[in-house]
Amino acid sequence: MSQAEPHAGNGPLPRQIPYIVATEGCERFSFYGMRNILTPFLISTLLAFIPLMEDRTSEAKHVFHTFVIGVYFFPLLGGFLADRFYGKYNTIFWLSLIYVIGHGCLAVFEDNLTGFYFGLFLIALGSGGIKPLISAFVGDQFDQTNKNKAKIVFDAFYWMINFGSFFASLLMPVFLKNLGPSIAFAIPGLLMLTAWIVLWSGRKKYVNVPPAAPNENSFTRVAQTALLAKKPGEGRPGLVVALIGALGAVASLIMSYKWGFVIGACTALVLVLAFGGIGTSMQLERARGKHGDEAVEGVRAVLRILIVFALVTPFWSLFDQKASTWIVQANSMTSPMLSIFGWEFQLLPAQMQAMNPLMVMILIPLNNILIFPILRALGIEPTALRRMGAGIALSGLAWIIIGWIQISMDAGTPMSLLWQLLPYIVLTMGEVLVSATGLEFAYSQSPASMKGSITGFWQLAVTVGNLWVLIVNSSVKNDAVLGHIAGTGMSTIAFQMFFFAGFALLTALVFMLYAMRYKMVDNYRVTEPAATCYGAIPAKA
Repeated sequence: MSQAEPHAGNGPLPRQIPYIVATEGCERFSFYGMRNILTPFLISTLLAFIPLMEDRTSEAKHVFHTFVIGVYFFPLLGGFLADRFYGKYNTIFWLSLIYVIGHGCLAVFEDNLTGFYFGLFLIALGSGGIKPLISAFVGDQFDQTNKNKAKIVFDAFYWMINFGSFFASLLMPVFLKNLGPSIAFAIPGLLMLTAWIVLWSGRKKYVNVPPAAPNENSFTRVAQTALLAKKPGEGRPGLVVALIGALGAVASLIMSYKWGFVIGACTALVLVLAFGGIGTSMQLERARGKHGDEAVEGVRAVLRILIVFALVTPFWSLFDQKASTWIVQANSMTSPMLSIFGWEFQLLPAQMQAMNPLMVMILIPLNNILIFPILRALGIEPTALRRMGAGIALSGLAWIIIGWIQISMDAGTPMSLLWQLLPYIVLTMGEVLVSATGLEFAYSQSPASMKGSITGFWQLAVTVGNLWVLIVNSSVKNDAVLGHIAGTGMSTIAFQMFFFAGFALLTALVFMLYAMRYKMVDNYRVTEPAATCYGAIPAKA
Protein backbone atom coordinates (compact mmCIF):
# COMPACT_ATOMS: atom_id res chain seq x y z
CA MET A 1 0.00 0.00 0.00
CA SER A 2 1.37 3.41 -0.92
CA GLN A 3 1.98 6.13 1.66
CA ALA A 4 -0.67 8.26 -0.07
CA GLU A 5 -3.47 5.77 0.43
CA PRO A 6 -4.00 6.27 4.18
CA HIS A 7 -4.13 10.03 3.62
CA ALA A 8 -6.74 9.45 0.93
CA GLY A 9 -8.88 7.61 3.47
CA ASN A 10 -8.07 4.11 2.21
CA GLY A 11 -6.15 2.81 5.23
CA PRO A 12 -6.68 -0.67 6.72
CA LEU A 13 -9.93 -1.83 8.28
CA PRO A 14 -9.86 -1.61 12.11
CA ARG A 15 -9.38 -5.12 13.58
CA GLN A 16 -12.05 -4.58 16.25
CA ILE A 17 -14.88 -4.13 13.73
CA PRO A 18 -15.83 -7.88 13.56
CA TYR A 19 -16.69 -7.87 17.28
CA ILE A 20 -19.13 -4.98 16.87
CA VAL A 21 -20.67 -6.39 13.67
CA ALA A 22 -21.13 -9.85 15.26
CA THR A 23 -22.69 -8.24 18.35
CA GLU A 24 -25.16 -6.37 16.18
CA GLY A 25 -26.07 -9.50 14.21
CA CYS A 26 -27.01 -11.39 17.39
CA GLU A 27 -28.79 -8.37 18.87
CA ARG A 28 -30.86 -7.85 15.72
CA PHE A 29 -31.90 -11.52 15.67
CA SER A 30 -33.05 -11.16 19.26
CA PHE A 31 -34.96 -7.94 18.56
CA TYR A 32 -36.63 -8.92 15.31
CA GLY A 33 -37.19 -12.46 16.55
CA MET A 34 -39.27 -11.02 19.37
CA ARG A 35 -40.84 -8.18 17.38
CA ASN A 36 -41.95 -10.28 14.42
CA ILE A 37 -44.04 -12.64 16.58
CA LEU A 38 -45.35 -9.90 18.87
CA THR A 39 -48.47 -8.94 16.90
CA PRO A 40 -49.52 -12.55 16.12
CA PHE A 41 -48.95 -13.51 19.79
CA LEU A 42 -50.96 -10.56 21.07
CA ILE A 43 -53.88 -11.34 18.75
CA SER A 44 -53.93 -15.10 19.32
CA THR A 45 -53.02 -15.35 23.00
CA LEU A 46 -52.29 -12.44 25.32
CA LEU A 47 -55.27 -10.30 24.26
CA ALA A 48 -57.66 -13.25 23.86
CA PHE A 49 -59.79 -11.79 26.67
CA ILE A 50 -61.00 -9.11 24.21
CA PRO A 51 -64.04 -10.77 22.58
CA LEU A 52 -64.34 -8.91 19.26
CA MET A 53 -61.53 -9.73 16.82
CA GLU A 54 -61.66 -6.24 15.30
CA ASP A 55 -61.10 -4.65 18.74
CA ARG A 56 -58.40 -7.18 19.59
CA THR A 57 -56.57 -6.46 16.33
CA SER A 58 -56.79 -2.70 16.94
CA GLU A 59 -55.41 -3.10 20.47
CA ALA A 60 -52.59 -5.34 19.23
CA LYS A 61 -51.58 -2.68 16.68
CA HIS A 62 -51.73 -0.05 19.42
CA VAL A 63 -49.49 -2.11 21.74
CA PHE A 64 -47.06 -2.86 18.90
CA HIS A 65 -46.62 0.73 17.78
CA THR A 66 -46.46 1.97 21.39
CA PHE A 67 -43.61 -0.49 21.96
CA VAL A 68 -41.83 0.70 18.80
CA ILE A 69 -42.27 4.31 19.93
CA GLY A 70 -40.53 3.39 23.20
CA VAL A 71 -37.71 1.59 21.37
CA TYR A 72 -36.98 4.67 19.31
CA PHE A 73 -37.60 7.19 22.11
CA PHE A 74 -35.03 5.80 24.54
CA PRO A 75 -32.13 6.52 22.14
CA LEU A 76 -32.33 10.07 23.46
CA LEU A 77 -31.50 8.73 26.93
CA GLY A 78 -28.77 6.40 25.66
CA GLY A 79 -27.15 9.14 23.58
CA PHE A 80 -27.23 11.58 26.50
CA LEU A 81 -25.70 9.10 28.97
CA ALA A 82 -22.94 8.15 26.52
CA ASP A 83 -22.09 11.69 25.41
CA ARG A 84 -22.10 13.23 28.87
CA PHE A 85 -21.23 10.55 31.43
CA TYR A 86 -20.22 6.99 30.59
CA GLY A 87 -19.02 6.82 26.98
CA LYS A 88 -20.48 4.60 24.30
CA TYR A 89 -19.00 1.22 25.28
CA ASN A 90 -20.02 1.34 28.97
CA THR A 91 -23.53 2.57 28.12
CA ILE A 92 -24.00 -0.17 25.52
CA PHE A 93 -22.66 -2.83 27.92
CA TRP A 94 -24.97 -2.10 30.86
CA LEU A 95 -28.11 -1.31 28.88
CA SER A 96 -27.60 -4.60 27.00
CA LEU A 97 -27.87 -6.40 30.35
CA ILE A 98 -31.25 -4.72 30.96
CA TYR A 99 -32.19 -5.84 27.45
CA VAL A 100 -31.40 -9.48 28.35
CA ILE A 101 -33.55 -9.26 31.51
CA GLY A 102 -36.44 -7.89 29.43
CA HIS A 103 -36.33 -10.93 27.14
CA GLY A 104 -36.40 -13.13 30.23
CA CYS A 105 -39.60 -11.42 31.39
CA LEU A 106 -41.33 -12.18 28.07
CA ALA A 107 -40.44 -15.87 28.38
CA VAL A 108 -41.55 -16.12 32.03
CA PHE A 109 -44.69 -13.95 31.87
CA GLU A 110 -46.13 -15.08 28.52
CA ASP A 111 -49.56 -15.44 30.19
CA ASN A 112 -49.35 -12.40 32.48
CA LEU A 113 -50.29 -9.05 30.96
CA THR A 114 -48.44 -6.88 33.53
CA GLY A 115 -45.26 -8.97 33.55
CA PHE A 116 -45.20 -9.20 29.74
CA TYR A 117 -45.67 -5.46 29.31
CA PHE A 118 -42.89 -4.84 31.87
CA GLY A 119 -40.63 -7.05 29.75
CA LEU A 120 -41.51 -4.98 26.68
CA PHE A 121 -40.60 -1.85 28.64
CA LEU A 122 -37.18 -3.26 29.60
CA ILE A 123 -36.50 -4.29 25.99
CA ALA A 124 -37.53 -0.83 24.77
CA LEU A 125 -35.18 0.73 27.34
CA GLY A 126 -32.27 -1.59 26.56
CA SER A 127 -32.67 -1.82 22.80
CA GLY A 128 -33.57 1.84 22.42
CA GLY A 129 -30.76 2.96 24.69
CA ILE A 130 -28.05 1.22 22.65
CA LYS A 131 -29.54 1.98 19.23
CA PRO A 132 -27.86 5.36 18.67
CA LEU A 133 -24.59 4.13 20.13
CA ILE A 134 -23.78 0.97 18.16
CA SER A 135 -23.55 2.74 14.80
CA ALA A 136 -21.76 5.74 16.36
CA PHE A 137 -19.39 3.30 18.10
CA VAL A 138 -18.60 1.79 14.69
CA GLY A 139 -17.86 5.27 13.34
CA ASP A 140 -15.51 5.97 16.27
CA GLN A 141 -13.24 3.17 15.11
CA PHE A 142 -12.38 5.17 11.94
CA ASP A 143 -10.47 8.38 11.30
CA GLN A 144 -9.34 10.36 8.25
CA THR A 145 -6.78 7.66 7.31
CA ASN A 146 -9.39 4.97 6.69
CA LYS A 147 -12.69 6.85 6.51
CA ASN A 148 -13.46 5.53 3.00
CA LYS A 149 -13.78 2.07 4.53
CA ALA A 150 -16.50 3.39 6.83
CA LYS A 151 -19.21 3.35 4.16
CA ILE A 152 -18.36 -0.27 3.33
CA VAL A 153 -18.54 -1.18 7.02
CA PHE A 154 -21.80 0.73 7.54
CA ASP A 155 -23.27 -1.24 4.64
CA ALA A 156 -21.83 -4.50 6.03
CA PHE A 157 -23.16 -3.50 9.43
CA TYR A 158 -26.63 -3.00 7.98
CA TRP A 159 -26.30 -6.23 5.98
CA MET A 160 -25.55 -8.12 9.21
CA ILE A 161 -28.58 -6.51 10.87
CA ASN A 162 -30.74 -7.95 8.13
CA PHE A 163 -28.95 -11.30 8.19
CA GLY A 164 -30.12 -11.68 11.78
CA SER A 165 -33.54 -10.28 10.94
CA PHE A 166 -34.03 -12.70 8.01
CA PHE A 167 -33.54 -15.85 10.05
CA ALA A 168 -35.58 -14.39 12.90
CA SER A 169 -38.47 -13.58 10.54
CA LEU A 170 -38.31 -17.03 8.94
CA LEU A 171 -37.91 -19.18 12.05
CA MET A 172 -39.63 -17.40 14.93
CA PRO A 173 -43.23 -17.79 13.62
CA VAL A 174 -42.53 -21.54 13.31
CA PHE A 175 -41.11 -21.67 16.85
CA LEU A 176 -44.14 -19.78 18.18
CA LYS A 177 -46.54 -22.17 16.44
CA ASN A 178 -44.73 -25.43 17.31
CA LEU A 179 -42.91 -24.73 20.59
CA GLY A 180 -45.20 -22.24 22.29
CA PRO A 181 -44.64 -18.62 23.38
CA SER A 182 -42.40 -19.32 26.39
CA ILE A 183 -39.68 -21.07 24.38
CA ALA A 184 -40.23 -18.80 21.37
CA PHE A 185 -39.54 -15.70 23.46
CA ALA A 186 -36.63 -17.37 25.30
CA ILE A 187 -34.69 -17.97 22.06
CA PRO A 188 -34.23 -14.24 21.27
CA GLY A 189 -33.14 -13.79 24.90
CA LEU A 190 -30.33 -16.32 24.44
CA LEU A 191 -29.19 -14.51 21.29
CA MET A 192 -29.11 -11.20 23.17
CA LEU A 193 -27.05 -12.82 25.92
CA THR A 194 -24.63 -14.01 23.21
CA ALA A 195 -24.42 -10.46 21.83
CA TRP A 196 -23.55 -9.17 25.30
CA ILE A 197 -20.74 -11.73 25.68
CA VAL A 198 -19.29 -11.00 22.21
CA LEU A 199 -19.28 -7.26 22.93
CA TRP A 200 -17.40 -7.88 26.19
CA SER A 201 -14.86 -10.12 24.42
CA GLY A 202 -13.56 -7.24 22.30
CA ARG A 203 -13.33 -4.74 25.16
CA LYS A 204 -9.52 -4.35 24.98
CA LYS A 205 -9.49 -3.59 21.25
CA TYR A 206 -12.01 -0.77 20.88
CA VAL A 207 -11.34 2.92 20.33
CA ASN A 208 -13.21 4.51 23.24
CA VAL A 209 -13.87 8.18 22.64
CA PRO A 210 -14.44 9.71 26.09
CA PRO A 211 -17.61 11.63 26.96
CA ALA A 212 -17.51 15.28 26.08
CA ALA A 213 -16.70 17.54 29.03
CA PRO A 214 -19.36 20.14 29.92
CA ASN A 215 -18.64 23.36 28.08
CA GLU A 216 -20.14 26.77 27.66
CA ASN A 217 -20.52 26.25 23.91
CA SER A 218 -22.78 23.18 24.01
CA PHE A 219 -25.84 23.03 21.78
CA THR A 220 -28.31 23.67 24.61
CA ARG A 221 -26.35 26.59 26.05
CA VAL A 222 -25.93 28.29 22.68
CA ALA A 223 -29.64 27.77 21.98
CA GLN A 224 -30.55 29.18 25.40
CA THR A 225 -28.38 32.24 24.83
CA ALA A 226 -29.94 32.81 21.40
CA LEU A 227 -33.52 32.54 22.69
CA LEU A 228 -33.03 34.80 25.73
CA ALA A 229 -30.73 37.44 24.18
CA LYS A 230 -32.22 40.89 23.71
CA LYS A 231 -31.46 43.14 20.75
CA PRO A 232 -32.00 46.91 21.02
CA GLY A 233 -35.14 48.03 19.24
CA GLU A 234 -36.31 44.47 18.53
CA GLY A 235 -38.45 41.94 20.29
CA ARG A 236 -37.70 38.25 20.77
CA PRO A 237 -39.83 36.53 18.11
CA GLY A 238 -37.83 33.31 18.40
CA LEU A 239 -38.56 33.09 22.13
CA VAL A 240 -42.24 33.68 21.42
CA VAL A 241 -42.25 30.78 18.94
CA ALA A 242 -40.46 28.53 21.46
CA LEU A 243 -42.98 29.45 24.18
CA ILE A 244 -45.87 28.67 21.83
CA GLY A 245 -44.35 25.22 21.39
CA ALA A 246 -44.02 24.83 25.16
CA LEU A 247 -47.65 25.83 25.70
CA GLY A 248 -48.71 23.41 22.99
CA ALA A 249 -46.73 20.68 24.75
CA VAL A 250 -48.52 21.40 28.04
CA ALA A 251 -51.86 21.27 26.24
CA SER A 252 -50.88 17.96 24.65
CA LEU A 253 -50.02 16.48 28.04
CA ILE A 254 -53.33 17.69 29.45
CA MET A 255 -55.15 16.03 26.54
CA SER A 256 -53.38 12.75 27.29
CA TYR A 257 -56.43 11.62 29.24
CA LYS A 258 -58.33 11.61 25.94
CA TRP A 259 -55.61 10.70 23.43
CA GLY A 260 -53.63 8.31 25.62
CA PHE A 261 -50.37 9.06 27.43
CA VAL A 262 -48.08 7.87 24.63
CA ILE A 263 -49.69 10.08 21.98
CA GLY A 264 -49.86 13.06 24.35
CA ALA A 265 -46.27 12.76 25.60
CA CYS A 266 -44.75 12.15 22.16
CA THR A 267 -46.71 15.01 20.63
CA ALA A 268 -45.50 17.26 23.45
CA LEU A 269 -41.89 16.31 22.73
CA VAL A 270 -42.34 16.96 19.00
CA LEU A 271 -43.82 20.41 19.69
CA VAL A 272 -40.98 21.39 22.01
CA LEU A 273 -38.30 20.25 19.55
CA ALA A 274 -39.98 21.73 16.48
CA PHE A 275 -40.94 25.14 17.86
CA GLY A 276 -37.79 25.37 19.98
CA GLY A 277 -35.66 24.64 16.93
CA ILE A 278 -37.49 27.19 14.78
CA GLY A 279 -37.24 29.81 17.52
CA THR A 280 -33.53 29.18 18.01
CA SER A 281 -32.81 29.49 14.28
CA MET A 282 -34.69 32.82 14.19
CA GLN A 283 -32.42 34.38 16.84
CA LEU A 284 -29.25 32.31 16.48
CA GLU A 285 -27.08 35.26 15.39
CA ARG A 286 -27.68 36.86 18.80
CA ALA A 287 -25.51 34.15 20.39
CA ARG A 288 -22.38 35.46 18.65
CA GLY A 289 -20.07 37.25 21.03
CA LYS A 290 -20.91 35.21 24.09
CA HIS A 291 -20.21 32.08 22.01
CA GLY A 292 -17.64 31.70 19.27
CA ASP A 293 -18.42 31.45 15.58
CA GLU A 294 -17.62 27.72 15.56
CA ALA A 295 -20.18 27.02 18.32
CA VAL A 296 -22.89 29.07 16.61
CA GLU A 297 -22.30 27.41 13.25
CA GLY A 298 -22.33 24.02 15.00
CA VAL A 299 -25.82 24.68 16.32
CA ARG A 300 -26.92 25.84 12.88
CA ALA A 301 -25.61 22.56 11.44
CA VAL A 302 -27.51 20.51 14.02
CA LEU A 303 -30.76 22.36 13.28
CA ARG A 304 -30.33 21.63 9.57
CA ILE A 305 -29.74 17.95 10.35
CA LEU A 306 -32.93 17.82 12.44
CA ILE A 307 -34.94 19.14 9.48
CA VAL A 308 -33.68 16.20 7.41
CA PHE A 309 -34.64 13.81 10.21
CA ALA A 310 -38.12 15.36 10.49
CA LEU A 311 -38.73 14.87 6.77
CA VAL A 312 -37.82 11.18 7.08
CA THR A 313 -40.52 10.46 9.71
CA PRO A 314 -43.28 9.61 7.17
CA PHE A 315 -41.08 6.84 5.78
CA TRP A 316 -41.06 5.15 9.19
CA SER A 317 -44.84 5.51 9.40
CA LEU A 318 -45.06 3.28 6.36
CA PHE A 319 -42.14 0.97 7.01
CA ASP A 320 -43.01 -0.16 10.54
CA GLN A 321 -46.58 -1.04 9.59
CA LYS A 322 -45.27 -4.03 7.65
CA ALA A 323 -45.17 -5.73 11.07
CA SER A 324 -48.73 -4.67 11.99
CA THR A 325 -51.05 -3.51 9.18
CA TRP A 326 -49.45 -5.77 6.56
CA ILE A 327 -49.70 -8.79 8.90
CA VAL A 328 -53.37 -8.00 9.54
CA GLN A 329 -53.89 -7.99 5.77
CA ALA A 330 -51.86 -11.19 5.39
CA ASN A 331 -54.08 -12.94 7.95
CA SER A 332 -56.98 -12.52 5.49
CA MET A 333 -55.03 -13.90 2.52
CA THR A 334 -54.62 -17.50 1.41
CA SER A 335 -51.47 -19.29 2.59
CA PRO A 336 -49.86 -21.28 -0.24
CA MET A 337 -47.92 -24.54 0.11
CA LEU A 338 -44.31 -24.09 -0.99
CA SER A 339 -41.62 -26.62 -1.84
CA ILE A 340 -37.90 -25.87 -1.45
CA PHE A 341 -35.41 -28.66 -2.20
CA GLY A 342 -38.15 -31.22 -1.64
CA TRP A 343 -39.22 -29.72 1.69
CA GLU A 344 -42.88 -28.74 1.63
CA PHE A 345 -44.28 -26.19 4.05
CA GLN A 346 -47.17 -23.76 4.35
CA LEU A 347 -46.20 -20.10 4.29
CA LEU A 348 -47.32 -18.30 7.47
CA PRO A 349 -48.43 -14.63 7.39
CA ALA A 350 -45.70 -13.49 9.80
CA GLN A 351 -43.04 -15.20 7.66
CA MET A 352 -43.65 -12.75 4.84
CA GLN A 353 -41.54 -10.29 6.85
CA ALA A 354 -38.51 -12.45 6.03
CA MET A 355 -38.70 -10.99 2.52
CA ASN A 356 -37.59 -7.63 3.87
CA PRO A 357 -34.17 -8.62 5.31
CA LEU A 358 -33.58 -11.08 2.46
CA MET A 359 -34.03 -8.32 -0.10
CA VAL A 360 -31.82 -5.98 1.96
CA MET A 361 -28.98 -8.52 1.84
CA ILE A 362 -29.40 -8.68 -1.95
CA LEU A 363 -29.93 -4.98 -2.65
CA ILE A 364 -27.03 -3.54 -0.62
CA PRO A 365 -24.31 -5.29 -2.67
CA LEU A 366 -26.40 -4.85 -5.86
CA ASN A 367 -26.50 -1.10 -5.32
CA ASN A 368 -22.76 -0.82 -4.62
CA ILE A 369 -21.62 -3.18 -7.38
CA LEU A 370 -24.08 -2.36 -10.17
CA ILE A 371 -26.70 0.37 -9.72
CA PHE A 372 -24.60 3.16 -8.18
CA PRO A 373 -21.71 2.72 -10.66
CA ILE A 374 -24.19 2.88 -13.54
CA LEU A 375 -25.69 6.09 -12.14
CA ARG A 376 -22.21 7.60 -11.77
CA ALA A 377 -21.38 6.61 -15.36
CA LEU A 378 -24.51 8.52 -16.42
CA GLY A 379 -23.29 11.59 -14.51
CA ILE A 380 -25.71 11.16 -11.58
CA GLU A 381 -23.97 11.00 -8.20
CA PRO A 382 -26.13 9.01 -5.70
CA THR A 383 -25.44 11.30 -2.74
CA ALA A 384 -26.81 10.48 0.69
CA LEU A 385 -29.68 12.96 0.42
CA ARG A 386 -30.63 11.85 -3.11
CA ARG A 387 -30.74 8.23 -1.93
CA MET A 388 -32.89 9.11 1.05
CA GLY A 389 -35.36 11.16 -1.01
CA ALA A 390 -35.74 8.35 -3.54
CA GLY A 391 -36.26 5.88 -0.69
CA ILE A 392 -39.15 7.89 0.77
CA ALA A 393 -40.81 8.00 -2.67
CA LEU A 394 -40.42 4.22 -3.09
CA SER A 395 -42.13 3.60 0.24
CA GLY A 396 -45.13 5.55 -1.05
CA LEU A 397 -45.19 3.42 -4.20
CA ALA A 398 -45.13 0.24 -2.08
CA TRP A 399 -48.22 1.41 -0.22
CA ILE A 400 -50.06 2.17 -3.44
CA ILE A 401 -49.48 -1.47 -4.40
CA ILE A 402 -50.55 -2.81 -0.99
CA GLY A 403 -53.65 -0.58 -1.18
CA TRP A 404 -54.55 -2.05 -4.58
CA ILE A 405 -54.25 -5.54 -3.09
CA GLN A 406 -56.60 -4.54 -0.26
CA ILE A 407 -59.19 -3.11 -2.67
CA SER A 408 -59.11 -6.36 -4.64
CA MET A 409 -59.65 -8.35 -1.43
CA ASP A 410 -62.48 -6.04 -0.35
CA ALA A 411 -64.13 -6.74 -3.73
CA GLY A 412 -64.16 -10.44 -2.89
CA THR A 413 -61.13 -11.53 -4.90
CA PRO A 414 -59.10 -14.20 -3.03
CA MET A 415 -55.46 -13.13 -2.86
CA SER A 416 -52.45 -15.30 -2.08
CA LEU A 417 -49.80 -14.18 0.41
CA LEU A 418 -47.39 -14.18 -2.51
CA TRP A 419 -49.05 -11.00 -3.81
CA GLN A 420 -47.32 -9.17 -0.96
CA LEU A 421 -43.94 -9.98 -2.49
CA LEU A 422 -44.02 -6.97 -4.84
CA PRO A 423 -44.76 -4.31 -2.20
CA TYR A 424 -42.19 -5.93 0.12
CA ILE A 425 -39.54 -5.63 -2.61
CA VAL A 426 -40.37 -1.99 -3.35
CA LEU A 427 -40.54 -1.06 0.35
CA THR A 428 -37.19 -2.75 0.97
CA MET A 429 -35.60 -0.82 -1.89
CA GLY A 430 -36.78 2.31 -0.10
CA GLU A 431 -35.45 1.06 3.24
CA VAL A 432 -31.96 0.42 1.88
CA LEU A 433 -31.83 3.95 0.48
CA VAL A 434 -33.17 5.60 3.64
CA SER A 435 -32.12 3.56 6.65
CA ALA A 436 -28.63 2.34 5.75
CA THR A 437 -27.81 5.79 4.35
CA GLY A 438 -29.25 7.49 7.43
CA LEU A 439 -26.77 5.77 9.76
CA GLU A 440 -23.87 7.08 7.69
CA PHE A 441 -25.44 10.54 7.29
CA ALA A 442 -26.19 10.95 11.01
CA TYR A 443 -22.62 10.13 12.02
CA SER A 444 -20.81 12.12 9.33
CA GLN A 445 -22.87 15.30 9.77
CA SER A 446 -22.93 15.51 13.59
CA PRO A 447 -20.39 17.52 15.61
CA ALA A 448 -17.96 15.49 17.76
CA SER A 449 -19.62 16.22 21.10
CA MET A 450 -23.09 15.21 19.88
CA LYS A 451 -22.56 12.03 17.86
CA GLY A 452 -24.51 9.82 20.25
CA SER A 453 -27.24 12.41 20.75
CA ILE A 454 -27.62 13.17 17.03
CA THR A 455 -27.87 9.48 16.27
CA GLY A 456 -30.49 9.39 19.04
CA PHE A 457 -32.46 12.06 17.18
CA TRP A 458 -32.18 9.89 14.04
CA GLN A 459 -33.80 7.08 16.01
CA LEU A 460 -36.40 9.53 17.36
CA ALA A 461 -37.56 9.98 13.77
CA VAL A 462 -38.87 6.40 14.01
CA THR A 463 -40.77 7.29 17.19
CA VAL A 464 -42.41 10.22 15.42
CA GLY A 465 -43.21 8.03 12.42
CA ASN A 466 -45.02 5.56 14.67
CA LEU A 467 -46.71 8.47 16.42
CA TRP A 468 -48.33 9.40 13.10
CA VAL A 469 -49.64 5.82 12.90
CA LEU A 470 -51.21 6.02 16.38
CA ILE A 471 -52.79 9.38 15.56
CA VAL A 472 -54.27 8.08 12.30
CA ASN A 473 -55.54 4.91 13.98
CA SER A 474 -57.16 7.00 16.73
CA SER A 475 -58.69 9.33 14.13
CA VAL A 476 -60.49 6.54 12.28
CA LYS A 477 -62.44 5.77 15.45
CA ASN A 478 -64.23 9.09 15.01
CA ASP A 479 -67.71 8.79 13.47
CA ALA A 480 -67.23 11.84 11.23
CA VAL A 481 -63.97 10.44 9.84
CA LEU A 482 -65.54 7.02 9.32
CA GLY A 483 -68.42 8.68 7.48
CA HIS A 484 -66.01 10.46 5.15
CA ILE A 485 -64.13 7.22 4.47
CA ALA A 486 -67.41 5.42 3.74
CA GLY A 487 -68.20 8.10 1.17
CA THR A 488 -65.07 7.17 -0.79
CA GLY A 489 -66.34 3.63 -1.31
CA MET A 490 -63.18 2.16 0.25
CA SER A 491 -62.80 0.13 3.42
CA THR A 492 -61.13 1.86 6.37
CA ILE A 493 -57.90 -0.14 6.00
CA ALA A 494 -57.69 0.54 2.25
CA PHE A 495 -58.29 4.27 2.78
CA GLN A 496 -55.52 4.36 5.38
CA MET A 497 -53.14 2.63 2.98
CA PHE A 498 -53.64 5.24 0.26
CA PHE A 499 -53.51 8.03 2.84
CA PHE A 500 -50.06 6.91 4.00
CA ALA A 501 -48.92 6.51 0.39
CA GLY A 502 -49.86 10.13 -0.37
CA PHE A 503 -48.23 11.26 2.89
CA ALA A 504 -44.92 9.70 1.85
CA LEU A 505 -44.99 10.93 -1.77
CA LEU A 506 -45.71 14.51 -0.74
CA THR A 507 -42.91 14.39 1.84
CA ALA A 508 -40.49 12.96 -0.73
CA LEU A 509 -41.09 16.02 -2.92
CA VAL A 510 -40.45 18.41 0.00
CA PHE A 511 -37.36 16.40 1.01
CA MET A 512 -35.84 16.62 -2.46
CA LEU A 513 -36.39 20.39 -2.59
CA TYR A 514 -34.70 20.82 0.81
CA ALA A 515 -31.83 18.50 -0.16
CA MET A 516 -30.93 20.83 -3.03
CA ARG A 517 -30.04 23.51 -0.46
CA TYR A 518 -28.30 21.31 2.12
CA LYS A 519 -24.50 21.66 2.42
CA MET A 520 -22.77 18.43 3.45
CA VAL A 521 -19.83 18.39 5.91
CA ASP A 522 -17.27 15.75 6.93
CA ASN A 523 -17.05 15.16 10.69
CA TYR A 524 -14.87 12.06 10.77
CA ARG A 525 -11.94 12.20 13.18
CA VAL A 526 -8.81 13.95 11.94
CA THR A 527 -6.29 12.10 14.11
CA GLU A 528 -5.11 8.50 14.37
CA PRO A 529 -7.52 5.85 15.78
CA ALA A 530 -6.13 6.02 19.34
CA ALA A 531 -6.76 9.75 19.59
CA THR A 532 -9.92 11.42 20.70
CA CYS A 533 -10.31 14.65 18.75
CA TYR A 534 -12.51 15.36 15.78
CA GLY A 535 -12.47 17.84 12.99
CA ALA A 536 -14.99 19.12 10.47
CA ILE A 537 -13.92 19.22 6.84
CA PRO A 538 -16.20 20.50 4.06
CA ALA A 539 -17.44 17.75 1.78
CA LYS A 540 -19.19 17.56 -1.57
CA ALA A 541 -22.98 17.69 -1.34
